[in-house]
Amino acid sequence: MLSVNLSSPKGTVADLSRFLWGAALFALPVTSFRYFPGMGEGTLVRPLAFYPIAALMPILLIQLLRGKTTFPRAGALTPLIGFGLAVLLASSFGAWLDPLPLRGQDYFGRVVRAWATLIIGVSFFIAAVWMNRNEDDLKFSVKWILAGFIMDVAWSGVQALAFYTPILPKVTVTHWQLAFSMRELVKTNRVSGMAYEPAWLAGQIATVYLPWLFASLLAGVRLTRFKWLEIILLGFAGSLVLATYSRGGLLTAGAATALTFLLVGRGEFRNAWKWLASKSLALRFGVLILILGALVGSGLFLAQKGYIARLFESDAESVEEFVIENSAGARSAYLVSALGVYEESPVFGVGLGASGFYMYDRLPDWSLTVVPEIAKQLNPESRLYPNPKNMYARLLAETGLIGFILFIAFQFSLLGDSLIALRGASPLARYLGIAGLFSWIALAIYNITQDSFATPNLWINLGIVAGVTAFEIKSPSPPAPLPAGEGSGQEQS
Repeated sequence: MLSVNLSSPKGTVADLSRFLWGAALFALPVTSFRYFPGMGEGTLVRPLAFYPIAALMPILLIQLLRGKTTFPRAGALTPLIGFGLAVLLASSFGAWLDPLPLRGQDYFGRVVRAWATLIIGVSFFIAAVWMNRNEDDLKFSVKWILAGFIMDVAWSGVQALAFYTPILPKVTVTHWQLAFSMRELVKTNRVSGMAYEPAWLAGQIATVYLPWLFASLLAGVRLTRFKWLEIILLGFAGSLVLATYSRGGLLTAGAATALTFLLVGRGEFRNAWKWLASKSLALRFGVLILILGALVGSGLFLAQKGYIARLFESDAESVEEFVIENSAGARSAYLVSALGVYEESPVFGVGLGASGFYMYDRLPDWSLTVVPEIAKQLNPESRLYPNPKNMYARLLAETGLIGFILFIAFQFSLLGDSLIALRGASPLARYLGIAGLFSWIALAIYNITQDSFATPNLWINLGIVAGVTAFEIKSPSPPAPLPAGEGSGQEQS
């Protein structure tokens, strides 16, 4: 519970900043908030968390102008600023290319929308860096992240009751969901939580929540008073990823977990193996049966969905046939098309948000007749605007090599922060480093299937890592303690 010190202006502002930051983290599960002014129906990424962030940023800037706080000094901000300048250059060059309007949308309209999404995303990152300067800030942030996840788990449970039991009618839960989301319950009985669709929920779990829960398991750090809470939530996270039936989410969560474990969890594995070897044969056999049962049960659960089973039962004779047969034809076509747009302007790009003006002319021939989604896009009466649906292809197409290289430099700077944290002496530093590494790997995979800068997943966790690393771990001496009542992100004047 947060208390506001009304007798101290400093304390009041600091507490308000913390409250808004906690509210943003708590609201992360809602990805497509219905009430978002100035956005068309086609804009699906509408994070509710941006509302408290939009209120928080002016407060921090006013405090900065008054000398009550300092601007974040995270090293990752340098390539991020460079990327912003590259995007500005690409947008200017794209205006010179001057593409023809497409379905009522012109170049400047698309660029303004794209810049708005980038500003939203960067505001999440700056807020995360600004509000996380020490271990207390880290604990505060993770607790509110987990509180938001608990809310998401609860709502996913309500959806499951509507799908699989007669306790709650689907129509009733749909009305409840439409009160805050743009989308009703998924008709295929796939759990989507508070996200727009099941794939978004799976990606959110893999990139925001699993990193902290898995790090808690490996580092042995518990940030709540309930000793088993993180372990229980880790089990819920794995179950929800399965319940989404999202192939991309399963790949992201599974690969990030395996790679993080291989890179930093070998010591824990050896300790667990020694502990198990010291136990009775019956216990070892029971643990083995439990693990095999979980793996087999998960496989049988996923096999209920035909589009997952088709991955292992395909008789396709070519890569194109396999991709189309497994419902990935449209995404693959958009990827090929976006890479074709990159050839239009390989150095500067065609402008942020402008790749769609060029994509239709570069769709691969195999996609024009056998992929229903592409046929829908090409319908003369359609008002759809194509997107690359791949962050790396989008960066190449819209910002060219300059923007792409600077964005990758930004990402590797964040990886460096995670590795620095891993080398920290305290268990909490290792916890931070593991979560950062997990997040980085998960996002590297996640960006293969999404292309929106406004998604908070891209910025929150790594912003927290960058902030704590810059102010607590990289600092030559620990920061001076704040007076009683002072909150995160505030310094003495």
